Amino acid sequence: MLIKPRTGQKDFVRHTTRLYRENNETLFAYAKFIGEPTEYVLNQLLDTVLAKDRDFQTWLVEHPGSHVTKPDPTPAPRTETRASARPTAVAPVPAAQRA
Repeated sequence: MLIKPRTGQKDFVRHTTRLYRENNETLFAYAKFIGEPTEYVLNQLLDTVLAKDRDFQTWLVEHPGSHVTKPDPTPAPRTETRASARPTAVAPVPAAQRA
């Protein structure tokens, strides 16, 4: 087993992403295999895999500090909402009521 079940709790932040369908299936299968949530598996993968990348570790030392992009304080105005972008269904009028 490459990833061990957790022994302690750490702080979490929300991160939304998209995965390839196959990776998503594998992620959920591995999480079930070790009895941990998928967020734990992803965190452990990052910890174990990126720790082995010597070039990346050197780069991190040379570039200290957070690399999390800061959100734009003034978000762009929304011109159209998802609901208004959808066509509205119209009920058919019975033939007897037409004309």
